[in-house]
Amino acid sequence: MQYQRSSQLFTEAQKVLPGGVNSPVRAFKAVGGTPLFIKEAKGAYMIDEDDTHFLDYINSWGPMILGHAFPPVIEAITQTAKKGTSFGTPTELETLLASLAVSMVPNIDKIRFVNSGTEACMSAIRLARGYTRKDKIIKFSGCYHGHSDSFLIQAGSGAVTFGTPNSPGVTQGTAKDTLLAEFNNINSVKALINSNKNEIACIILEPVAGNMGCIPPKDGFLQSLRDLCNENNILLLFDEVMTGFRLAKGGAQELYNINADIVMFGKVIGGGLPVGAFAARAEIMDYLAPEGPVYQAGTLSGNPLAMAAGLAMLTHLNNHPGIYQSLDEKGAYLKKGIKKVLSQNKIPHTINRVGSMLSVHFSEKPVTNFKTATNAAKGSMFKKFFHGMLNNKIYIAPSAFETWFLSDALSYQDIDKTIEVVKKTAKDLL
Repeated sequence: MQYQRSSQLFTEAQKVLPGGVNSPVRAFKAVGGTPLFIKEAKGAYMIDEDDTHFLDYINSWGPMILGHAFPPVIEAITQTAKKGTSFGTPTELETLLASLAVSMVPNIDKIRFVNSGTEACMSAIRLARGYTRKDKIIKFSGCYHGHSDSFLIQAGSGAVTFGTPNSPGVTQGTAKDTLLAEFNNINSVKALINSNKNEIACIILEPVAGNMGCIPPKDGFLQSLRDLCNENNILLLFDEVMTGFRLAKGGAQELYNINADIVMFGKVIGGGLPVGAFAARAEIMDYLAPEGPVYQAGTLSGNPLAMAAGLAMLTHLNNHPGIYQSLDEKGAYLKKGIKKVLSQNKIPHTINRVGSMLSVHFSEKPVTNFKTATNAAKGSMFKKFFHGMLNNKIYIAPSAFETWFLSDALSYQDIDKTIEVVKKTAKDLL
């Protein structure tokens, strides 16, 4: 039986973990079958409990931009662990990583480290409300900012996969302060602002959506949001948990030359360990305790292992900026190859890509927002595609609402192998 050990482990896990997993999308509910249990990873490959090697296009959902077990990161973690794993006190590592991040990212003066992207987004919203003294926020249908109550209103990713975009447990009081706009539709934003004059604290979005598949912003969309925020005393929040330090050294702000007021980070900034962060100009960040009135705290925030891993990762990226061009070229090569195969086999498709983020949507129509992403995900095409790739040892996200993440450990030989597997899989899609 294929994946026999994973199947056994999944059976055991379901006895003690809800759904057998600690994050819902891992359960393969959207595609069926048994989730893989991974025991080891190196470079562009993961090895499951049955000793099968898989070419990895998830890369721990983004942080492994340089590949798994990147030696400088592993060395930093190892040497730091020998000195102790947590102190609950300030460390020099926090300041070193903060200084480096601030130097790499436009328009930020100070940064606060937390333990996850969810925590970063939750804290940023509180800071925005405290700073502006307004309660309402605008988010976009299909954008996912973690599982904090304010964000589980038409969220993307796992929430859509399980058919509960409005999660039980989210109160009506919370929901009424979250206003929904349509991604890439500036008129929907204008309408909300006009009907909620002087009540909106912030607009939050993924500048490149990654939780309804990869969806880039249309030309002028981000600038229009910036202009609206300037005109209406609203803060613009970029959730760069996925895009930060991945699309460019300075993330989406640098790539699109748009300054946000508060920026949230995760994934790459932790080098593979659980780290999140939010950052802004000093005048905004100084509203945080202990300097200001907005409270936020965390016992393990700034954990030395996480700081050491993040410092090693960002140092390498900062010193080797050519990595971003390399990743962009690899992403373009992969997209071109997949597009050629699907076109030759007359399979309806749209491939969205920004740098090293990419998604294959099985629709001839452009996928530009939550509605079009949902329409593209209907039917069994993605499920067949996923299992065709998996059975040929290519591991992509087990949901049509997730983006692929490339690592620089990926070789052109690996990409050619991927395209050949797409050829095999394409024959079974229609």
